[in-house]
Amino acid sequence: MSQKIHVAVIGAGPAGLAAAANALAHGAQVTCIDANDQPGGQYWRHRLEQPGRQPGVQPDSTGHHDWKTYLSLRAAFDAGIAAGTLAYLPNTQVWMAQQREDERITLQLTSATAAGTQAPASTLTADRLVVATGAYDRQIPIPGWDLPGVMTAGAVQALIKGQGVLAGQRIVLAGTGPFLLPVASNVAHAGGSVLAICESADLSGWLKNLKAPLAVPAKGIEGAEYIWDLLRHRIPYKRSTVITAIHGAEKVEAVSIARTDKTGAVIAGSEERIENVDCVGLGFGFTTQLELLTAFGVATHMDVDGSLVADVDEFQLTSGANVLAAGEVTGIGGAALAVAEGTVAGYRAALGSGQAPQQSEVAKELKTISRHRAFARAMHQAHQVPDYWSGNLEEDTVVCRCEEVTAGEIIQARDELKAVDARSIKSTTRAGMGWCQGRVCGYAASCLATCGDKHEAFAQSVANTYKRPVSIPVPLGEIADLEDSPKE
Repeated sequence: MSQKIHVAVIGAGPAGLAAAANALAHGAQVTCIDANDQPGGQYWRHRLEQPGRQPGVQPDSTGHHDWKTYLSLRAAFDAGIAAGTLAYLPNTQVWMAQQREDERITLQLTSATAAGTQAPASTLTADRLVVATGAYDRQIPIPGWDLPGVMTAGAVQALIKGQGVLAGQRIVLAGTGPFLLPVASNVAHAGGSVLAICESADLSGWLKNLKAPLAVPAKGIEGAEYIWDLLRHRIPYKRSTVITAIHGAEKVEAVSIARTDKTGAVIAGSEERIENVDCVGLGFGFTTQLELLTAFGVATHMDVDGSLVADVDEFQLTSGANVLAAGEVTGIGGAALAVAEGTVAGYRAALGSGQAPQQSEVAKELKTISRHRAFARAMHQAHQVPDYWSGNLEEDTVVCRCEEVTAGEIIQARDELKAVDARSIKSTTRAGMGWCQGRVCGYAASCLATCGDKHEAFAQSVANTYKRPVSIPVPLGEIADLEDSPKE
């Protein structure tokens, strides 16, 4: 009897769960590495009601969509654990990934114990790797965005889902994209007040791409549910509206908003101020977590929304040998798309070298991927990151919060020192040199360095921000204990 193929899956969100479940279904031995304390990712985030409570499936679907899909994937996942064919490593991250000479993959792991202390480092070797690390909120600097009480829209939602905590009682949400709607719904259901949703797009872009959303009716139904919530809770939804400044002495207290014209420029005289604000949630799309994939040198491209994403074939295989990718790392598109991609990736990963699934065997998933990718393109085209922000910055507006580098310093480095990409900005100003290593400021620094040009120079600048051999902060001792290189 031949030895089972060992598939490592990084991430246990929709894509990772689906990849693990389908790799198991096709006879693989699976290890799933997850930064959270239980499967579900950001989309199916669970709450630990009391300290010390054992993780488990929530009793109902409150605050979640596609719950039946989760229960089905979780049942397969838990069955794999019970059968000994799946090893689940929660609270664990991969800080380095390397290809061996025999094209197997070695992962360096770091994890936290239940007490929050660092567990001993470990190494995992697998035949195939599925990267399903997802994405996080893209951040755009706005005057006053570094005040306490200002956070990403995703953080507002995560606090509600994960901790049952409202980030504030009087919240303004701003940015662009449909994600602002579920966040507003979560806040309203948790008892908070959403004073306004400021959507920078005028939404006319949807009219140019009606075919794509009509092909995914579930998205329309979900959107209708959110619109009903806005009406029921009397939440103002302001199109073509942006936050120009956030005000407060020691924390956020008010915001200035303004309307924009079709070019994205602020309309003079349209400004107004919203008072008595204790939280601002900003959402300008998402940034993919590609650090582990770029470590293998896989081919990437700039997606419609300005995100760098991994190139994959129809079965989710990247240009790296035995390295597959699924979910948001191949392009921001939502949970249904991630599940379909994960399902295909899991099947492909479980097969022998050079083998591929028959298209007929994954026809349903391939159809879902095609439709949801078209929907995602339409969404990104209708909700472009607004151009107003770079011209709205004040000289002392902080762009890199780790190193406290201001917009004035970055622009000076660009104009006087010819620092025209994120890497040279990092060298001349230290922007991106801090704890987050450019995860927060990399997009903004690239925009400022390239004067807003979203073409080749911008794409290369963004790509440079991902070049991190060590993907997360780890103790120096773990690096010192590394062997020189992975061997056969």
